Amino acid sequence: MNQEINRLDTIRSLARTFVEERDWGQFHTPKNLSSALSVEAAELLEHFQWLKTGTQEELGAEKLVQVRHEMADVLVYLVLLADQLDVDLGAAVQEKMVLNRAKYPADKVRGDARKYHEYPPD
Repeated sequence: MNQEINRLDTIRSLARTFVEERDWGQFHTPKNLSSALSVEAAELLEHFQWLKTGTQEELGAEKLVQVRHEMADVLVYLVLLADQLDVDLGAAVQEKMVLNRAKYPADKVRGDARKYHEYPPD
């Protein structure tokens, strides 16, 4: 697949065109896009329900294709939501990683899955 498709600006352009061709922009309020994103995330999760780990081997080839399609739906709705709210997702990820690094210092949390508030104080 063309690597260009993996760029968020290309995904945004593809999604905008798809929406414009169908005159669906009128329905794409931030609230509605957030709702759709949540629904698609639940549909993604449904494929893993009752599996032990959800690895590629456990999913199998056919189910993995379905998972990929659900992942694409989640990404498209997220990109459309960011577009509506004028959010630069790349910048948002960079900002959030700074916050996450402060909340979860690698030397303190390595190999431990507890939440930040569950760690004993220094």
